[in-house]
Amino acid sequence: MHLQVTTTVDSREAADRLAASLVSERLAACVQVVGPVASTYRWKGTVETATEWYCHAKTTGERFEALRARIAELHPYDVPEIIALPIVAGHPPYLAWLEAETRPTE
Repeated sequence: MHLQVTTTVDSREAADRLAASLVSERLAACVQVVGPVASTYRWKGTVETATEWYCHAKTTGERFEALRARIAELHPYDVPEIIALPIVAGHPPYLAWLEAETRPTE
């Protein structure tokens, strides 16, 4: 199974640090950073708005739990968004590359 895992952070610098960590640790083959985006959400009973950067990480189902734990560890928020969506189809060479780049090294 292949996944796209998304999270948002509060700065471009935080997004870049997160992306570099996830890829260098082979938890994601690729992390795309998009932003800024405007987010509106309810937090502790109040409607708030924030400028955020989206991080879209490509990984495998086998690596998801490690990726989720690492995002939670590095994330600046108390309750980070960590959502995994299945990649239901894709270009076979790309999916093979994704698998190879997330395989742990011995």
